[in-house]
Amino acid sequence: MSISEFTPAATPVGMAAMPDPPAGARLDKKRFNWSSIPLLLPALGLLALLFVGPVIYSFYLGFTNDQLLGPTSKHFNFTGSANLHRLVDDPVFHQSLYLTAFFVIGSAVVGATLVGLILAVAMQNALGVTRVVVGGLVIVCFVLPPIVVALAWYAASTAHGTYTGLFGMPNADFLQSAPLLVVSAANAWNLTGLAMILFAAALRNIPTEILESAEMENASAAQRFFKITLPLLRPTLITTILLMTLLALANFTVVYVMTAGGPGTSTMILPVYSYLQAFQYNNLAYGALIGDAMVILATILSFVYVRLSRERS
Repeated sequence: MSISEFTPAATPVGMAAMPDPPAGARLDKKRFNWSSIPLLLPALGLLALLFVGPVIYSFYLGFTNDQLLGPTSKHFNFTGSANLHRLVDDPVFHQSLYLTAFFVIGSAVVGATLVGLILAVAMQNALGVTRVVVGGLVIVCFVLPPIVVALAWYAASTAHGTYTGLFGMPNADFLQSAPLLVVSAANAWNLTGLAMILFAAALRNIPTEILESAEMENASAAQRFFKITLPLLRPTLITTILLMTLLALANFTVVYVMTAGGPGTSTMILPVYSYLQAFQYNNLAYGALIGDAMVILATILSFVYVRLSRERS
């Protein structure tokens, strides 16, 4: 069962068939207007000054011997691929890639996106009071500053905290036994509100006539959701996954405040490892190179998501 099953297949009697589209170039095709360039110059200047310039300098810095303190802090030199070889042979960096993938997929793709979609669908048919209360609580979790989220989850997950009490283990410390799971849950808890808002807005734009027609054809609620609602939500779903992924990939505050990359290196995701190398171990160039790896990873993921969003089913 699909959307096409609920649309008429034949032209009604007395109605002329739709004419074939005219040959040649489409008149509504997007065209570039050179007169718009002067209007874009201020925005392009700010983009180059605040983004392109720092990124290029960061890539250059990653191939030097610059340090935060020491003899090369002011007079550093270009060292070629020395830092790159170090990065390839760094076991902590390899572990950091794995931890970052788990953190991003668990907290952003599965956690925030899936829970946000479930909440948006549930709130669509919920009573007014329930919708306001639950939706308000979820949005409050999103607008809280990351430092507040980190401190709240730290207090709730350690000994005599809220979550340890709920599981009947008041003396347990979940940040010691399952640190990556706890920080991933904290990040998902923080991002779910944004995902719910995006999905709720998309659900309101779905024509009710299609769903009503499917219901009249005795389609179950599950069939209506998986065959109609979910395909129509595909652009929003891809956009939300991309946004949640980028926000999780750039997350630093929650993880650093809760664990600082520990215990050991069990939560050493890329943003935390880059910060520690640059500002705690004084390896500014090596920390910049790790940050460059994050930029490349985010660019690849963005390209993949954009290509998926442009594909026609």
